[in-house]
Amino acid sequence: MSLPRRQLLGLAAGSAAVAATAGVTAALTAPALLRAEDRHVVLRFAWWGGAGRHEATLKALALFERRHPGVKVKAEYMGFNGYLERLTTQIAGGSEPDVMQINWAWLAMFSKRGNGFADLRRHAELIDLSQLQADDIAYGDVAGKLNALPVSFSARVMLWNAAAFERAGLALPATWDELFAAGPVFKRVLGDDAYPLDGELYDMMLLSQAWVQQRHGMPYVDPAQPRVAMSEAAALDWVRVYKRLVTDHVATPLPLRASLGGAEKPTEQQPDWVVGRWAGNYTWDSVIALRSSTLDKQQRLALGDFPTLPGALDSGMFGRPTVMYAVSRHAEKNGRAEMAARLVNFLLTDREAAAILGRTRGLPSARGPYEQLKAAGALPPLEIAAHEQIRAQRASGRLKRPAPLFEHARLHKFMREVFETVAYGKTGDAEAARRLVVEGQALLQRIR
Repeated sequence: MSLPRRQLLGLAAGSAAVAATAGVTAALTAPALLRAEDRHVVLRFAWWGGAGRHEATLKALALFERRHPGVKVKAEYMGFNGYLERLTTQIAGGSEPDVMQINWAWLAMFSKRGNGFADLRRHAELIDLSQLQADDIAYGDVAGKLNALPVSFSARVMLWNAAAFERAGLALPATWDELFAAGPVFKRVLGDDAYPLDGELYDMMLLSQAWVQQRHGMPYVDPAQPRVAMSEAAALDWVRVYKRLVTDHVATPLPLRASLGGAEKPTEQQPDWVVGRWAGNYTWDSVIALRSSTLDKQQRLALGDFPTLPGALDSGMFGRPTVMYAVSRHAEKNGRAEMAARLVNFLLTDREAAAILGRTRGLPSARGPYEQLKAAGALPPLEIAAHEQIRAQRASGRLKRPAPLFEHARLHKFMREVFETVAYGKTGDAEAARRLVVEGQALLQRIR
């Protein structure tokens, strides 16, 4: 994923936009700008991820240390499981790392009034905010304080195995009607174990919510205040659309997935996906590489149109920052805030760092690194196409910002429990809709 420095500099010289960005970044990261007290700093930086992300990040941190003699970055990294629990304990005890990789939804947990993390605007002269769109920056704004900055933006897209649809004699679905009609055709032509769409329970909940947002103009949780935005009629549609995906043989049923190694087993690990019996996925654009990595040579992954009801003002496409960087509120007191801000800027905008980090945290939100990787041929065409599809939805105002509380751990658990009872036939449609509205509202009042 890394490129020789000479090649990178040559690419940058050929692009005015990248060259201009490089000049700003160099000015922000030059060791000569460091204060004397900043030359003997130990920063703690925590993140989660897999082996590829760990390896690339450690290399980037080594470059940062070379750029700033006397500065050391203590890396604290792990897999995702247990990361939130550890960070929660650290923040509660005031011992959190100086720089943290966080999920966007965690801002609502750790900084309800904007005081949970450092205000990065206090160090705006050290961070090249001009590389980020105003909407990207706004995702990190809490009560007028810039608590975090996005590394990348991810949204749910439709991925299809074009070869499987060709075997079924169908074009890729472009509308909801075509999606629902594909289920019976797959069953008849390719067999009972063939489905147009696979996904974990949460995937199907989000896809069904997209239909509801298009039809009723509302998501489950109000983005502006801690309340359930859906009426019971809309919640009933949410349940019924989810059920229809299963009963019409469109999506793999939850009990089936549970019997094949666990309900949450990733799609790319499913043998039926590998050979094209499961032919689609509603998933984050940031995992396209994972989904395509296991397909056999007879399969061909393609990006699909996002199905939209006629007249819908909201696409219902679910998107938000993939991950964000935040700085500890205690960094101001211990004198590490400025160096922490420099590290955030380096990881987000530096050209050499971008070449090292590549797509390990998604396609960069910062303009310079994105254009640089694109010009270097480091971005697969399918990922670029998905990125542009999402960008177009955002630019048109049809990708609405979701409520941070929608991904709160307790609410997420509650929603899953309700839909699991529906999937296993233990709850009727109307009762499930009532629970989503009434019990969901009560839970939001407790966790707001």
